[in-house]
Amino acid sequence: MAWIVLIVSGIFEAVWAVALGRSEGFSRLVPSIVFFAALAVSMGGLAYAMRTLPIGTSYAVWVGIGASIAVAYSMWTGDEAFSWVKVALILGIVGCVIGLKAAH
Repeated sequence: MAWIVLIVSGIFEAVWAVALGRSEGFSRLVPSIVFFAALAVSMGGLAYAMRTLPIGTSYAVWVGIGASIAVAYSMWTGDEAFSWVKVALILGIVGCVIGLKAAH
């Protein structure tokens, strides 16, 4: 169960990261609300997962999922330039996250 919660929390990390960028310094209401809601879910899930999973593994998986999704989403929407190098590096992060799960 902790792994499922951790993965969902990583997804919400990407949500709050994107919302933070779109909030324009918290001057836009809806992205700011999405940021705070997603942040609460993400941090709560990370804290829950860390009750049974190692801290280092939990944090690395959480950040890896969030960063990978945030970059992929930004490239998909055109907010960030597409690059095959970025895609390869994201796949490297995903591979490392899978490796951490397998090593646990």
